[in-house]
Amino acid sequence: MAPESPMGTKQAANYLGLSKSTVEKLRHFGGGPRYLKLGHLVRYRPADLDEWMTERLIGSTSEKPATAGSD
Repeated sequence: MAPESPMGTKQAANYLGLSKSTVEKLRHFGGGPRYLKLGHLVRYRPADLDEWMTERLIGSTSEKPATAGSD
């Protein structure tokens, strides 16, 4: 089975349930999913979007989200 094709910002935003502008801001300011830069095109791999969402899973309201670099 071939891996899923990378998608543009609009498709990635739909996949994540976010607005296109939110995904663009995350890319610009940091904290968003990994992406590919192919010339002037920005592409997101579904596996990277899934990984980014998984990193944000919270088990209860008393848990704090993990921050980058915390162990």
